[in-house]
Amino acid sequence: MASTRASSTQADRAQISRVPYLPGLDGMRALAVIAVMVFHANHDWLPAGFLGVEVFFVISGYLITLLLIGEHERSGAVSLRAFWGRRFRRLLPALYLTLIAVTAYCALFLRDPLGKLRGDVVAALFYISNWYQIWTGQGYSALSDFVPLRHLWSLAVEEQFYLIWPVVMIVLLRKGHRRLPQIGLWLIGISVAISIATAVFFHGDFYTSGASDFPDAFVGLFGRSIDKNNFLYLGTISRCSGILLGAGFAMLWRPLAVRRGAARNVGRTLDLFAAVGLVGLAALMLVYELTGATSGKYYAPLFRGGFFLTGVFTLFLIAAITHGGSVIGKLLGWKVLNYVGTRSYGLYLFHWPIYQIIRKQAGLALTVPKFVLAIACTLVVTEVSYRFLEMPVRRRELFGRLRNAQPRLLVGLAAVGALTGYSAVQLAAADVTCSNAIECASQQAAAENTLPTNTVASTDPTASTVPQPTAVPGEPTTIPTTTLPVKQAFPIIAIGESVMAGALDVMSDNGIQVDARENRQGDAALAELQATLQTYDVTEALVIQIGTNGPVSSDVYDQMMTAAAAVPRVVVMTVKAPKDWIAGNNALIRALPAKFPNVVLADWEATAATIPDELSKADGGVHLNSGTALRAYTNLILGALGKPLIPDA
Repeated sequence: MASTRASSTQADRAQISRVPYLPGLDGMRALAVIAVMVFHANHDWLPAGFLGVEVFFVISGYLITLLLIGEHERSGAVSLRAFWGRRFRRLLPALYLTLIAVTAYCALFLRDPLGKLRGDVVAALFYISNWYQIWTGQGYSALSDFVPLRHLWSLAVEEQFYLIWPVVMIVLLRKGHRRLPQIGLWLIGISVAISIATAVFFHGDFYTSGASDFPDAFVGLFGRSIDKNNFLYLGTISRCSGILLGAGFAMLWRPLAVRRGAARNVGRTLDLFAAVGLVGLAALMLVYELTGATSGKYYAPLFRGGFFLTGVFTLFLIAAITHGGSVIGKLLGWKVLNYVGTRSYGLYLFHWPIYQIIRKQAGLALTVPKFVLAIACTLVVTEVSYRFLEMPVRRRELFGRLRNAQPRLLVGLAAVGALTGYSAVQLAAADVTCSNAIECASQQAAAENTLPTNTVASTDPTASTVPQPTAVPGEPTTIPTTTLPVKQAFPIIAIGESVMAGALDVMSDNGIQVDARENRQGDAALAELQATLQTYDVTEALVIQIGTNGPVSSDVYDQMMTAAAAVPRVVVMTVKAPKDWIAGNNALIRALPAKFPNVVLADWEATAATIPDELSKADGGVHLNSGTALRAYTNLILGALGKPLIPDA
């Protein structure tokens, strides 16, 4: 009798431990990835669509914890090898395809970023992209660079969770399954504590400023200044709040147990919660933002409860979906949403590099036609990856298919392998110091031995280390020479900030070498200008735009103009941003032509005022946001240089 009762109990436990397929969760994934893709296309369309990532974190914490509990109840143990094997088969194929495709594209068509891309690729391979971006200061909201792998930070956070959490769960499960509800409450409490710590640690100073200007917004870490807010947004510790919230809820709300328990008849009540969750998430994504539209600061409510509130609304939806009696839960299982949700991983992986290839740099808003093109490309690539790579690997069918593959497919795979090898070699050989157009052009010229040199006669034999020839009677004596490198000549060089970086391609197409970097301050610009003039011969003109990111003293502007006194023409641009220091900087800039005869003013502040709708609303109209803005910005410079203007499209 006791044996029968034990068998019944074991059977019940095995039944409850089973995790059924929940199509509504795929519907949630679909809505989350769509939100992220819309946000990445144009921040004005959905200012806080990035919160879709937080939805993913909560769902991952919930599902993975359910699966681990279920495995332990069925078998009495958790197989780390089996768990990690499933995760790797699920995640690695599409990730590797992304890395290979991006590297190959750069190796074949866009070689300049290869040196900087290498660190991103290595970080992605080891799933530490978020920590690499924190360490190198790659701000999530930065607008200036071609960064096709920036989005991998969130996958790194999840994979770090997948590596650590099964080990933690093995320890927790040893305390017995009856303790799970209590442990779940503790995990939710830890999530709350992390959210409180995030709110306290948050510092909302200007995100385009450096540690020297706002030291309280940075923290020292192994000798480096780390942006606090970037650390909070990208860091595993701060972002695991949502994951732990989902994990704790999994210990309190298990689908089959709920359906068999006292909560089985609360479907309509859960519909109300689900409706609140949907409306709440939509409101947050429409109202919240990452950085203030007019202040240039991080949006404080996001870090002071916004992420946690997103997680709570997500739990409302999960509760309804997993109950089985909720109408909203069934609606989220709609076939179209289910289709998108099952491919959400690939959509997330592939959409961002495709966006980058189309617009050339982060932050530039896609127009509707370009967005449609990008989505079409993303859907095709995602479907091909899902059908012919991801699913065969997950089902362990890939090698069987390859054994029976047609010769054409094998030839295609060999070509892909050759391209992968070529790209890897190019990536490894790329010079990481090639970080702007001037440096890249100089290095390419040096590699091709095209740098000109001068041969200068020496009148002092001791001045040369070359062995001196012995005079031979009746023959002329050859005076030794030393070969000295001459500065590489550039007709026009432009030095600026992230605003100028937005027009890099257009300016380069019109013969201007651009050295523009995000966050550049006055002192850094002065040092860069002095180094540039020592290294390169500027034969025609300099273009300078400095002052967007912080106050610049009159002395710094004067030193810059003095350093450039030998350049025939120096075009100095005013700056435009919703910052307190802009008026003072522009007053100093406008006074420069009267003090230095080679200086010409290009009034970007006045020009920008004529095209306000073409500038980025996400940062208060600082950055260029359309082809019209790019053309207006570049034409202002070309006009000051006396060059032909770009005609209207």
